[in-house]
Amino acid sequence: MDVPFWIWSAVLAFIVVMLAFDLFAHRRAHVIGVREAAAWSGVWVALGIAFGVLVWLVWGAEFGQQYFAGYLIEKSLAVDNVFVWAIIFSYFAVPREFQHRVLFLGVLGALVFRGVFIAAGAVLIQNFSWILYVFAAFLLYTGYRMIRQRNEHLDPENSPVLRAFRRFVPMTEVYHGQKLIVRRRGVLLATPLLAVLVLVEVTDVVFAVDSIPAIFAVTDEVFLVFTANAFAILGLRAMYFLLADLIHRFIYLKIGLALVLIWVGIKMLLKIDVLYIPTSISLAVVATIIAVSIVASLRATRGQGRQALPTPSAPPFRVATDEENAALEPLFGSRGLSTPSDPPSR
Repeated sequence: MDVPFWIWSAVLAFIVVMLAFDLFAHRRAHVIGVREAAAWSGVWVALGIAFGVLVWLVWGAEFGQQYFAGYLIEKSLAVDNVFVWAIIFSYFAVPREFQHRVLFLGVLGALVFRGVFIAAGAVLIQNFSWILYVFAAFLLYTGYRMIRQRNEHLDPENSPVLRAFRRFVPMTEVYHGQKLIVRRRGVLLATPLLAVLVLVEVTDVVFAVDSIPAIFAVTDEVFLVFTANAFAILGLRAMYFLLADLIHRFIYLKIGLALVLIWVGIKMLLKIDVLYIPTSISLAVVATIIAVSIVASLRATRGQGRQALPTPSAPPFRVATDEENAALEPLFGSRGLSTPSDPPSR
């Protein structure tokens, strides 16, 4: 697959423009409702599909199918990521009007990290062919582990990432709007929103460790791996606001995602020395597994409406009062006293 430099540049420029447009559209903090989330989800999915059609028309059916297989895998695995975000936001009682800013920055970081992972994966595959056995074994193990741990969920309270952050970073105990860092009495303090952002970024890195090998199982083309990841990730924010209150209904989805990982792991193993499974078959198998798991989940939970995850009775953080916000100093202004008004969290 021959992809000129100008096409890479055009795709990256388009991604930057869409991110800027999304940030401008949500420049003011507000609660994103289901209708708005559904509209944005439709836009991002339409863009992802349109790009796949363009790949199909320009480079042929085989590469088009590889893109769609990768896009479907990444989009499906992203749903599990969305559910983890919902648990994090619920535990920390993050106000809904502040969640989009965290997710925007989280997605921006995810694009950068995944670009690095994809480049590293491509170099490893090119120079060490045996690494495919490692990737395949990892996918099989991850799928098996997901089935065994399908009823287990992230526990933010006991997260080692959060403990390390609170130990080493001076931190206030209140949300100051969408600010990530504030200054009080000359001292820079992280807000809880920055701690949440760090946790979101780390969880995405963990998910990337699963998803990047999975997409390499259906295509060796770095351009397709990156673009399928990028277009799947760009719609994550809207997907979160659309699905966050429906977690309780997708009871079989984790099993479906585990089976997808097992399938692509088997495909990668067979591809190395035994048998090449056509991309069209892989795409059909992945689509069938995801569709069956979603339909079975919705049928088993029919009649249940939207239901937000419960927040702790005593959330670890709260929203700042007007007086507390008024006491903040300019972030890059002159320093005042060296003692914060309340001790940093440790």
